[in-house]
Amino acid sequence: MSIRVLLADDHEMFLEGLQELLGKADDIELAGLARDGAEVVAAAERLQPDVVLMDMTMPRLNGIQATQKIAAGSSGTKVLVLSMHGDKNLIVESLKAGARGYVLKECSSQELCLAIQTVANGQYYLTPTILSTLIGDYLRLTESEAQSSNCPLSDRELDVLKLLVNGCNAKQIAEQLSISKNTVDTHRRHILDKLGCNSMAELTRYAIREGYLDLS
Repeated sequence: MSIRVLLADDHEMFLEGLQELLGKADDIELAGLARDGAEVVAAAERLQPDVVLMDMTMPRLNGIQATQKIAAGSSGTKVLVLSMHGDKNLIVESLKAGARGYVLKECSSQELCLAIQTVANGQYYLTPTILSTLIGDYLRLTESEAQSSNCPLSDRELDVLKLLVNGCNAKQIAEQLSISKNTVDTHRRHILDKLGCNSMAELTRYAIREGYLDLS
């Protein structure tokens, strides 16, 4: 059975090229064309294609807004973003809106067909370079969260530590955090005790290791 695909893009020449490209695929059938965001939402509801190949920058509704409306429908139509923009935030927002995949317009015809097939089968597809970037960000985030969760200091003690190792004295810290100098001294003793440090040098080494020292 052929995969019915609705093409959405506001550039006529690009639409014509997509039509020609997908027309060569044995298992893909063109369901229709849309040239702006509102038109693709209406066409998706009327035609109920298997996949919408969605551009991000279109008149009336942008790709994310159109994706949200299509994903909220009950037709089961999947959205695959085909965009020239590889911005991480845009990719994440597209997926949050309900897109099942994201490929760049520079991709090969083979990759585009694979992405359409993957999304039509209910799976997610991301261009490998995008997937690599997002995985790298996720790993860095989880590493950072793990470091934070292992830190024995309270949020306020952490604030004091960062100011201490970046050269602020007790009076300056008190002013910045709107606390008394005695409270700063108490926090400093607690920080040293909790971290098992006996001097500012040891405290500074800890701060460098954990990324709390501004080295710029």
